[in-house]
Amino acid sequence: MPELSRRRALTAAAALTAAAGVQPALVPSARAAEGAGHRHDSPVGFDEVYRGRRIQGRPVTAGGHHHGPGYAVFVDGVELHVMRNADGSWISVVSHYEPVPTPRAAARAAVDELQGAPLLPFPTR
Repeated sequence: MPELSRRRALTAAAALTAAAGVQPALVPSARAAEGAGHRHDSPVGFDEVYRGRRIQGRPVTAGGHHHGPGYAVFVDGVELHVMRNADGSWISVVSHYEPVPTPRAAARAAVDELQGAPLLPFPTR
């Protein structure tokens, strides 16, 4: 009998999963595919002073850096470009490589990274 390889084990697991009628974890659900690019669970707005800087966030319908429904974040009145990742985390143009769980956390991370420097407007074109 041939030795069990990783490929054969994965093939057998996929066949058993298909035979059992269970949806594999690697296949996106219909809900995830349906909602791709449009999220209905937008966070609520916030307005606070963090480390001496005023940070604000609110859902928006369009305009600015948004191509439809989205979320706008501001540091001292200047818009901080934020983006929601597919896994639900958020990043900003200032802290692009450090995903955070909420837009508020993205604003706070940007303030930390700016270290007192002003946020410059992000060009729209």
